[in-house]
Amino acid sequence: MNTILITIGVSFATAFLLGLLLGLFKKIFAVPVNQKEVDVREQLPGANCGGCGFPGCDGYAKAVAEGKVAPNLCTAGGAEVAEKLSKVLGVTVTAEKKAAVLLCRGTKDCAKPRGEYKGVQTCAAAVQAINGTKLCSFGCAGFGDCAAACEFGGIVIGDDGLPKIDLENCTGCGACVKACPKHLIKLYNVETKGPIALCQNRSDNKPSIMKNCKNGCIKCGKCEKLCEPGAIKLVNGIPEIDYEKCGGCGKCVEGCPTHVLSMSVFSN
Repeated sequence: MNTILITIGVSFATAFLLGLLLGLFKKIFAVPVNQKEVDVREQLPGANCGGCGFPGCDGYAKAVAEGKVAPNLCTAGGAEVAEKLSKVLGVTVTAEKKAAVLLCRGTKDCAKPRGEYKGVQTCAAAVQAINGTKLCSFGCAGFGDCAAACEFGGIVIGDDGLPKIDLENCTGCGACVKACPKHLIKLYNVETKGPIALCQNRSDNKPSIMKNCKNGCIKCGKCEKLCEPGAIKLVNGIPEIDYEKCGGCGKCVEGCPTHVLSMSVFSN
């Protein structure tokens, strides 16, 4: 009986001693917690999409708390998260809602194929192997690397062979932009007022463009000539729009012979 009591006593004493030591070690080796960082992290959605420029929400929260970056870079959370962070930080911030736009209209019916590609079924592999699947070397390969990169289900490949972007699900994180080997996806402010050029063919060979894709920009320069405010300039063969000057009259859209310019991307 005495042996049992002694064993129990020693066990309790050992446990008590270990508890004290653990508490002491915890204080000695404790990592200081930045409460502001914790508060910021609690407001972030946890998507870890990288749209803010950081690998995950933890890194972004730390940078925001330390004042190293702006608190309105969370694309997944948008205006709602920006408003919450403004309260946490005691500052006024606004979020610019962005969405991805595909700058290619080379559907299966309009763009001639380069041939039958039987390699790895990804855009990156096709571009590396044969410079894409279409005779237009600037055209979308259509294997959906962008859709695979989208963590929010915002992109699917349509029956016409081109990515379809769901603006409701798109957070503007930019993952699809990075995934496209042809650089055919670009982020735009959804409040953009004015045309967007939906073609990135930079060739100056007009007959070749017309032969390889019925929807390609033929570099006629009509859009630039029609723009009275001078908001459009052909840069490397691509109509570049200065939205500061653009009044949204739509004359360039009406005058484009291949309908490359569009005013309805964001339904403005």
